[in-house]
Amino acid sequence: MSSTKKATPVVELQNIKKNFGAVQALKGVDLTLYHNEVLGLMGDNAAGKSTLMKVLSGAYIPDEGEILIEGEESHFANPMDARRQGIEMVYQDYALANNLDVAANVFMGREAVRLKLGPIGVMDYRHMEQETNNLLNRLNIKIQSVRQKVERLSGGQRQAIAIARATAFNAKVIIMDEPTAALSVAAIDQVLGLIEELKAQGASIIIISHRLEDIYRVSDRMIVLRHGRKVCDTPVEGDIHEFRERVVAYMIGARDDFRELSAAE
Repeated sequence: MSSTKKATPVVELQNIKKNFGAVQALKGVDLTLYHNEVLGLMGDNAAGKSTLMKVLSGAYIPDEGEILIEGEESHFANPMDARRQGIEMVYQDYALANNLDVAANVFMGREAVRLKLGPIGVMDYRHMEQETNNLLNRLNIKIQSVRQKVERLSGGQRQAIAIARATAFNAKVIIMDEPTAALSVAAIDQVLGLIEELKAQGASIIIISHRLEDIYRVSDRMIVLRHGRKVCDTPVEGDIHEFRERVVAYMIGARDDFRELSAAE
């Protein structure tokens, strides 16, 4: 990673706080994502992972804190605002329309229009199919036909289509929520291979996952949240067994020295 790109992160979340009534979901969380980096985000249930990513993707408005995109302060009132800034989120349920084909799902909400007659538009199906083919070929996603309905695809293929859709419109950041949950071993390998391919092509990615093995394989860095605050921010390196022990210790609260270590550094 070049020092020039690392100097200006693609995303910075600073002192993000979010309350739901009396519940403090986020207690001043900082997060930095660099260009061409895969960042793993882990924590137990209710640690604040999804809440933090919903703040970044525009689904939640933070009570306090700042969001910076490539060094510029940004304010998101809704997910469309975040999408316009290049923030795309791939949800655990894929958010695909099973009754539509692959091309229609990729362009859902951003359909290409060939002819517009007042309020009525005629969609350019040929253009959407061609662009979808180009996208799948670039990402090395194997689908029999872009005219195939999503309901006929495997779980791994559906996840791949959801990820491909997120990359189709020049996304700066791709957030993936449990991308390998409920998938077979072969499908997990396919999805992780796709993430590796995206990183090789320069993507910046945040992955929420409970599977430490997946984070270890594809991530450059790992953040752990516990009870709404960041308790670990560490490079993914070294032996997986030592790495697992260290991360799990932060997740369960057996180790809580992150602030002291950060201050010392």
